[in-house]
Amino acid sequence: MPTKMENFGFWLSQTFASTKAKQPSWPYVPGTYFVSDPEAPVAVCTLGSVDLAPLVAAQPPEGLCITGKVETENIGIEKIIKNVISNPAIRFLLCVGNEPPKHLTGATMAALLKNGIDEDKRISGSPGMRPMLPNTSIEEVEAFRSQVEPVVMIGCTDVDEIHAKVRELAARAPESAAVEFKPPSTLEEDEAVERVAATAEDPLHIKLDKAGYFVVNIENGVILVEHYSYKEKLLRIIEGQDARSIYLTIVRNGWVSKLDHAAYVGKELSKAELSIHHGFKYLQDGG
Repeated sequence: MPTKMENFGFWLSQTFASTKAKQPSWPYVPGTYFVSDPEAPVAVCTLGSVDLAPLVAAQPPEGLCITGKVETENIGIEKIIKNVISNPAIRFLLCVGNEPPKHLTGATMAALLKNGIDEDKRISGSPGMRPMLPNTSIEEVEAFRSQVEPVVMIGCTDVDEIHAKVRELAARAPESAAVEFKPPSTLEEDEAVERVAATAEDPLHIKLDKAGYFVVNIENGVILVEHYSYKEKLLRIIEGQDARSIYLTIVRNGWVSKLDHAAYVGKELSKAELSIHHGFKYLQDGG
């Protein structure tokens, strides 16, 4: 059963994620990818092994089209689907690297290619935490399943072995697939996701959080967060070694009630954690 925080995180991913067109050329959906040869037949997914992707792409073998990681079993997989079906040259999806815990994107990808999605857009047979594809149609999934052959080498992080498999697959690649779907860049205007320019809020018009405010400090390598009421009463001190534990504690206990305030606290805690790791001086509200 998902926790409240897991549900909140999934809600955020659906609210702020965008898998629609943003780039004028392939790959149409933006992400952290390394394109070697757009007309080659093999796409390599390094799953949760983020540092493996640039190593695989550094000296690409013949036949390697694109390399990238995928750490989530929902939005990440949706981006792969949309970029693959908009490039008919890709005929193999090679999954390598290590599984990200809980998300299990490799096993989820295998389940998707074997079973597809149900009417609720859930990937059938996936062991992942949230294997949902809310921004992808059943038609797109079926096009993806018919276009690519999955090749599963989960756990493999040996670059030479991965390159050898790419060359082997490229040698037996079929002709480019027939594409029935328009690339995301040609979607009708009413199908496009809105793009909003970010603007800073005037600090004179910011509404204060009725739950109070926070003062962040570092003491002996520990992050200390003092929580005050607006009558300057110290309500509590939260301490921890990392930003995530502290902000989850604050959110879980309802000690912040405004989203912009929660974002601000998360930003400051991340800065504090980085200052501990890298040895620079932390100053709240500093640069």
